[in-house]
Amino acid sequence: MGGTKKRPGSTPLTRSTSPRNTLAKEGLPSVALAKKGRFDTLRGMVESLVQWIMEQGVDARSAEYIAIGTATAAILLVAFIADRIAKGIILVAVHRLILRTSTDWDDVLVDRKVFVVLSHLAPAAVLYWGFHSLFPESEGLLRVVERVVLAYMMLVGFFVAARFLDAVNDVYSRQDMARKRPIKGYLQAIKIGLFLVAAILVMATLFNQPVLGLFSLLGGLTAVLLLVFRDTILGFVASIWLTNNDMVRKGDWISMPKYDADGDVVDITIHTVKVQNWDKTYTTIPTYALISDAFTNWRGMQESGGRRIKRSINIDMNSVTFCDDEMVERLKKIDALREYLASKSEELKKHNEKYGIDTSIKVNGRRMTNLGTFRAYLGEFLKRNPYVHEGMTMLVRHLAPTAQGLPVEIYCFSNDQAWANYENIQADIFDHILAVIPEFGLRVFQEPTGADFRVLNQHPGNGEEA
Repeated sequence: MGGTKKRPGSTPLTRSTSPRNTLAKEGLPSVALAKKGRFDTLRGMVESLVQWIMEQGVDARSAEYIAIGTATAAILLVAFIADRIAKGIILVAVHRLILRTSTDWDDVLVDRKVFVVLSHLAPAAVLYWGFHSLFPESEGLLRVVERVVLAYMMLVGFFVAARFLDAVNDVYSRQDMARKRPIKGYLQAIKIGLFLVAAILVMATLFNQPVLGLFSLLGGLTAVLLLVFRDTILGFVASIWLTNNDMVRKGDWISMPKYDADGDVVDITIHTVKVQNWDKTYTTIPTYALISDAFTNWRGMQESGGRRIKRSINIDMNSVTFCDDEMVERLKKIDALREYLASKSEELKKHNEKYGIDTSIKVNGRRMTNLGTFRAYLGEFLKRNPYVHEGMTMLVRHLAPTAQGLPVEIYCFSNDQAWANYENIQADIFDHILAVIPEFGLRVFQEPTGADFRVLNQHPGNGEEA
């Protein structure tokens, strides 16, 4: 009872033959206790396993490998269990709890899968904790695995932060002020900064290099980085300028012929502005191009409550003449002109009588013309049109005569800004104008067509009629 029996072929476990000393001489990883600490019990269990294996007649080197393999398998098993618990139990419970809350911002975190990415930290943390705790003095492959796991955890942290920033943008985009002050460009700049920091930390971890040394190397590569990230830097500065000066917002209608863009802004990022054209195609414009090049923003028109109608009709100047009494009497039957003609006739009569003007000659005194009466009619017609904005500029004017006749321009604003409705309103106005022009003895100027020449050939002696 008091003696110690020796197994045939075994060696007494003295200090000189312990696994730690034997493997240290061979340069192998050791699971022996390096120092007392929080995880002495776990390391002690592994060392006890080594000693037990050796008692079974296995040499120290093989026993160490078997213990390391067993411990590694146990760590992998625990990491797998932690992954299942994190994703199958904790993640599901968190999602159900969030969906039951009355707030919306936590639902965005679920939609952006912030917690799904965060759950990847559970198995990685178990792996790192296991290898670091059970093999504190090991070198070689185990240290490489430990550094890889730590770098993986850093990357997971970066993606969690990136998805969280996306969630912040989603929540902010639901606010009214988001159209005036979008923050997507700022958040993208923060993500780029986080990516650079994460890349440096990952490289420093994988290659076991000091972080400050990599930052110093990064500073030496400033010129190269400026060249590589030129568009990013320009886009970031441009996005700040556009936001601070309120030059363009999400939802604005912009036109930029250089890029064949004419439609609504659907997205603004640090690199590009995405425009959905009216033909439902998409055009991407570099963000900095909105500062360096000219573009038209129709937001002012949309906010004004009206949309401008500015179009002219060319009148054949040969058809312009004075109104005779017969024409005046006929035009008085038009409701829109009755009051105007009565007051205008009285005004002209008093003026001519005052100065004793001989009205038997048309060129003497003041007289009404068919073109002036036509302009008066158009002004009254626009005032009575329910689709023309009453509170905005409304006029009918002459433009400079050209070889194509005398342009009479309609300048007013529709009270409906929708594109289809606006075009219908404008078309209705000019349909009426074209149809009513002959009532005033006027003709629209138009280049001769094939039909005109055929009529001329059929009536060679009546060119004026043709």
